[in-house]
Amino acid sequence: MALETIAKRLRAREAPVVGALLVALLCASMFVDVFATGRNTSFLLLSVAAIALMALPMTLIVITGEIDLSVASTLALTSATLGLLWESGVPIETALVICLVVGALLGALNGVLVTVMGLPSLAVTIGTMALYRGLAYVLLGDRAVASYPQSWVSGARAPFPGVEGLPWIAVAILVLALLFAVFLHATGAGRSLFDIGNNDEAARFSGVPVKWTKFWLFTLSGVVASSAGVFWTLQYGTSRADTAFGLELQVVAAVLLGGVSIFGGVGSILGVMSGVLLLGVLRNALQLFGISSDVLLIVTGAILIASVVTPNLAARVRSRRARPLTSRTSKGDTP
Repeated sequence: MALETIAKRLRAREAPVVGALLVALLCASMFVDVFATGRNTSFLLLSVAAIALMALPMTLIVITGEIDLSVASTLALTSATLGLLWESGVPIETALVICLVVGALLGALNGVLVTVMGLPSLAVTIGTMALYRGLAYVLLGDRAVASYPQSWVSGARAPFPGVEGLPWIAVAILVLALLFAVFLHATGAGRSLFDIGNNDEAARFSGVPVKWTKFWLFTLSGVVASSAGVFWTLQYGTSRADTAFGLELQVVAAVLLGGVSIFGGVGSILGVMSGVLLLGVLRNALQLFGISSDVLLIVTGAILIASVVTPNLAARVRSRRARPLTSRTSKGDTP
């Protein structure tokens, strides 16, 4: 039974990305001098924290056959809102709560446009991606707010107590990922997301509240993206309207690389978190080699394309292999 379970996991959709992550970690540790140091490990985990946070609700959304490309702009608008509130003298604790409410409203707007208006999520979130980024520029323009309390800035980057090289945010994301995994794979509501992604009409007839489910997923995405914006702002100690520009591509790339089908109905939290770490390891190792940011962008784009193309090519190969057998069977031949 144990061997059967292991074999099943090895055939799982996320197995290649988990294997690639292990190979990348091994190679980077062997060939990059400072990669395995505690300081660089902390830097690596902090650099992927916001991506990992936003990838969690994005996984659920893509499994239902939708997408949210406005997450990085939501992060930026949250950062700009936090900066404006703090600059206006609002206590930071109050400002943080307001930012989370703003994130919920931004996500809910996406949800209303997709579920109530019946618009495609790709078009909607491309539009709100531009809208939210534009609002961030309206709030701050081209200036920066960098007067946050040092205790909050240091706290955002602080290590987990007693473990050097492990930021507390990494532990928090791990706990959150486990909660998402339990919800997705061990509850009826979570498993219904796969039904929606495979056939939302059939899911609706079977009693799944498809529209409400998608609405709350987009709202959740807004709240989590807002939380990532708060962390991003405090981590770097500054608010800017152009912050996290293009980060949504890394979030989507990590989700698809982690084995979530762009057409919906397939995916896992383990694969997505492995995809986040794999992209982070590759970027970190290339940066330590002195590779320019332009090349890193090309690598991210190439990985995004490969993560979409590869599953489709594999499906075509399997279909062609099965076709002769089906043909012979239909003619009454013995396979």
